[in-house]
Amino acid sequence: MNISVFGLGYVGLANAVLLAQHENVVAYDIVEEKIDLLNKKESPIVDKDISEFLEHKDLKIDFTTDFEKAVKHGEFCIIATPTDYDTTNNYFDTSTVENVIEKGLAINPEAVFIIKSTVPVGYTKSIKEKYGTDNIIFSPEFLREGKALYDNLHPSRIIVGEQSERAALFAGALLCNSEEVEVPTLFTHSTEAEAIKLFANTYLALRVSYFNELDTYAEIRGLDTKQIIEGVGLDPRIGSHYNNPSFGYGGYCLPKDTKQLLANYDQVPNNIIGAIVDSNRTRKDFIADQILAKDPKVVGIYRLTMKANSDNFRYSSIQGVMKRLKAKGVEVVVYEPTLDEDDFYNSKVVKNLDEFKNLSDVIVTNRLESELSDVIEKIYTRDIFNKD
Repeated sequence: MNISVFGLGYVGLANAVLLAQHENVVAYDIVEEKIDLLNKKESPIVDKDISEFLEHKDLKIDFTTDFEKAVKHGEFCIIATPTDYDTTNNYFDTSTVENVIEKGLAINPEAVFIIKSTVPVGYTKSIKEKYGTDNIIFSPEFLREGKALYDNLHPSRIIVGEQSERAALFAGALLCNSEEVEVPTLFTHSTEAEAIKLFANTYLALRVSYFNELDTYAEIRGLDTKQIIEGVGLDPRIGSHYNNPSFGYGGYCLPKDTKQLLANYDQVPNNIIGAIVDSNRTRKDFIADQILAKDPKVVGIYRLTMKANSDNFRYSSIQGVMKRLKAKGVEVVVYEPTLDEDDFYNSKVVKNLDEFKNLSDVIVTNRLESELSDVIEKIYTRDIFNKD
């Protein structure tokens, strides 16, 4: 099968590498530096499996900045371009998706465009009407930063927003390139598939918020958060997973997906969805207040990334805490090895870890790392279980 992928971030690159095991893949991105790295079999993102596959697997893949070449190649054209949330319009900015579809249809009207980017509920139906084509399908992606390829090799489910032979063909390609023999596969209407994506991520945000609020209660009341969570998690209906407190949910997906779902609830009665969005602000306020109570002159932020083994700190919750501290006049310094810049939003980036430790009165870290063990008395974290 000839497949093209547009946009080589976590979702696009993980899909391109996955499918290139058995399909003929052309992978496109507008960033030349990224394509140059990939052509040297180097991954532009931190993902152990992607790096290993690029280096050691005999992949049938061609990385390019030639849009026309990519469109002409693809029977299926996977769109994995970024769709950031526009807070002004309360809507995803889907212009990158439309740009691929509009230009692509003019070159190859027979291609079937598979949208992997996250979009509002009802988007696929409206975009098919806008461009007068039926060759657009939404297929949600469920993966974790730093483990994107792993999650595609071992998918929890495959969902395609169309009930057709071509939808089954695409789902079959995902399955046969995975390392699983059987994967729950669901063929839905496009709007239902879009809703599945947003409701799934919003539930995850709800779970993060729940355990964060449990932790807030325990910290204020002087209780042992770990004991409470362990006891709550022994109920098999709740489980002992995805329960480690943090500074709030963040990353690329959960903040924007929860806000988009809330926007989709316009004129629909709700309490929980709005509360999930509000709770994240409340948690960051609380975390900042707890740090300020220590009366620090200089606060050190250890890593901007949300998760271990990741280089992505877009919309990380720690940035919200930083803004609150700086608004109170506290000096903030940052230790982030993946940053080349000398400052981050007007906060000094300290490249040397020992210097960072000496400068900081309080060191704020979302997750504990062994290299901080010698300054444990300076640490503020809500990492209870030492895991993501």
